[in-house]
Amino acid sequence: MSQHLVLSFIGDDQPGLVERLSETITRHHGNWLESRMAHLADKFAGILTLSVPLAYQGALINELKDFDKIGLHVTVEIANSASKEMETLSLSVVANDRPGIVQEVSQVLHALLVNVKELSTTCEPAPMSSDMLFRTDMMLSIPKSLPLNDLESALENISSDLMVELT
Repeated sequence: MSQHLVLSFIGDDQPGLVERLSETITRHHGNWLESRMAHLADKFAGILTLSVPLAYQGALINELKDFDKIGLHVTVEIANSASKEMETLSLSVVANDRPGIVQEVSQVLHALLVNVKELSTTCEPAPMSSDMLFRTDMMLSIPKSLPLNDLESALENISSDLMVELT
């Protein structure tokens, strides 16, 4: 029997961190499943899921806590395997950049009981001007009972310059 774990980590970026994590997980018979990692502001941050046999779980968690000694703070959570009647879809939003866009979009999603599974954002110059455009791409988990038209309308009501694409 195995357990799924979710690791989140952050620390000063340095060569070998991914190798050290993967070696530790493998040594404890863990299986690396999914991950997202990035270099941001001279820090290395990420999240990953893994499965590990229950017999090795405690030793793995203890060793991961020791990563603080090399400057990588690792947090371990036991994954919840409860599932609900949900669908997954992709959402892209583009708007003129201004403070509060993520808050406005997330407020609408929360009101409709939509869960954000992945989120990435960027700001970039508009193609025909020097104005900045904000873009967010999300993977959402939405209730099967929620009509996509209702979700799209609620998001488009945020402001007239908001472009929404659901797939």
